[in-house]
Amino acid sequence: MQGKDTHPSLVQVFKSVFSAMIGVQSRRNHERDFNHGRPTPFIFAGIIAVTLFVLTLVGVVQLILHLTGN
Repeated sequence: MQGKDTHPSLVQVFKSVFSAMIGVQSRRNHERDFNHGRPTPFIFAGIIAVTLFVLTLVGVVQLILHLTGN
């Protein structure tokens, strides 16, 4: 388990970013991130998460357009 003075792990950073993206971040995790986390990993994880989200949307739209014959 994580101690009081350690930073969030990479998995915890991505979980926090995805939770924040959909608006379900718990107060405990939110406080952990702000009290023990550096902003840089969250910024990079956010950029990666948003990029994956946009690419997924583009892929779904392309698939729908292909299936409808447009």
